[in-house]
Amino acid sequence: MRSTFAGLNTMVRGIQNNQLSLDTTGHNITNASTEGYSRQRVDSAATNYQERPSLYGGVYVGGGVDVVALNRARNIYADKQYWSENSAQSLYQTYKTNYDKVESVFNDSKKTGILNAMQQFYSAWVNLSDYASDAASRTAVLTKGNNLVDRIKTGARQLQDQIAAQYEEMRTQVGKLNSITDEIARLNKNIMLAETNGGKANDLRDQRDLLVDKLSEITNINVYEEANGQYTVVSNGMTLVQRDNRLTLEMSEPITNDRYGISDYTLRIKEAGGLGYVPQAGILKALQDTIVQDKGYIDNLADISATLLTTFNDVHKLGAGIDTEATSWMNFFGRNNFKSKATGSTYSGERYTWHVDPLTGDRWLTATGQHVTRATAAGTTTVTTVDTSNAADIHEMRSMQIINALQVSDDLMAPGGQNLVAARKIDNATMAPGGMGYSYAAADVNGTGDGTNAVELSKLFNIEQYDAATNPSGAKNPLGTERPISTVSINQYYNNIMSRLGSNAENIDKKLKQQDDLMTQIEQWRQSTSGVDWNEELTNMLKFQTGYGACSRVLTSMDEMLDRLINSTGVVGR
Repeated sequence: MRSTFAGLNTMVRGIQNNQLSLDTTGHNITNASTEGYSRQRVDSAATNYQERPSLYGGVYVGGGVDVVALNRARNIYADKQYWSENSAQSLYQTYKTNYDKVESVFNDSKKTGILNAMQQFYSAWVNLSDYASDAASRTAVLTKGNNLVDRIKTGARQLQDQIAAQYEEMRTQVGKLNSITDEIARLNKNIMLAETNGGKANDLRDQRDLLVDKLSEITNINVYEEANGQYTVVSNGMTLVQRDNRLTLEMSEPITNDRYGISDYTLRIKEAGGLGYVPQAGILKALQDTIVQDKGYIDNLADISATLLTTFNDVHKLGAGIDTEATSWMNFFGRNNFKSKATGSTYSGERYTWHVDPLTGDRWLTATGQHVTRATAAGTTTVTTVDTSNAADIHEMRSMQIINALQVSDDLMAPGGQNLVAARKIDNATMAPGGMGYSYAAADVNGTGDGTNAVELSKLFNIEQYDAATNPSGAKNPLGTERPISTVSINQYYNNIMSRLGSNAENIDKKLKQQDDLMTQIEQWRQSTSGVDWNEELTNMLKFQTGYGACSRVLTSMDEMLDRLINSTGVVGR
């Protein structure tokens, strides 16, 4: 009797095992399209054998099957590779998005950007060199100059807006990161509690791994699993999550940046007393990098603006207007009047000077008020300039401050101001020391219709510039100060910016494509282990269904045997 009942127990075990396997197969099939789901399987093992008596001595008979565990099909090595490369992919994708936006800011492809405005401004000067007395040609120079100023300022403002949007995106990503790490910490606790008795919280583990996937998009991470099944998540030496505890990432209070006219922010760990956090990959790293890049493009526009305020003005100052030589030493860009902060007095001009710190590389522009006087005696005209001596009157400008200072002179834009445009050159001018004025003979003033200075101004756009007299290999303005863009022409400097932008964008496109291909391979690697295969699951379903039926049939046969034994066998001793 003992052996018969043991056989019943064996079949019950078999039915239960097949039933659990069928349930698991159904769970796999219904979650085949669930994001982050890992295929599950029932791991079984034969029960311990039992010794049974027989006519020929003891024999060993198996007792059926036991469920060892219900495990996920997961490849931890593929997971770690995915988390690492996912951060790199997000990095390149964010880079690409920023380059696309920068290209739209400059907008050269549609002939409405800065390059087109510069070309039109150049063409206006070329035309003025041929028709120096024509009012329409003079007005065109002013109109195209204003268009160029507008395009430079518009591009700079768009870059400012882009930087602000990047900081907002950074704030969004910080919020996502904190939400994810909080949820991972919660799942750590729940997984540990669920697995206390030896089971596997597979669905909770899937949820946690999916969160880690999303976290790896935001920043670089390393994940370590403890013996109790909990994750420790580390980034740049900082433990973001450990057991059911996590650190909070936050953005600093706004830091005013006058140089770029924006507010900057830093990333820091709240619980670490504001210790800075510097991501090495992912969206946060890319946002930090692209903000620096966009500031660099503002710097480039500032260099062009500074060139117009220095080099271009210095050439314009050496010419005269259509009606009188008294218009000499007048800025085309910037201001031709200056109000002293110290004394309140008004100066008749403004002098712009470029500076470079040889140690730090810092670059800036100064604006200083100047008195400009003109006197003629014995056929010689002397133009004298005197800088304000008050330190408070020296304005230092950097980047966006330089761009904001760029404008076509109010004097030129006033009624009749087109006649002040210095299209004609003053020949044989003798420069005063330090570029503080010059003198010339009346006979050296060309006629009113002469466009010789317009020719010199147009050269600035397409011809490299050298100070052949004093420094043949250097780059000096006519008044002796350094050029913001060295020896290259204005157009060449801009084209260099665009070439570098295009090259960087193309390089990122290539890296992103390579990374996409790599991620496809890694995802296929992951899916080959954890993904649900419909055909495999349907095959399993049939296998477990057949096994369930077979065990049930054996159980029925044993039940019939017991019935015959109990009910059809005579009572002993009757």
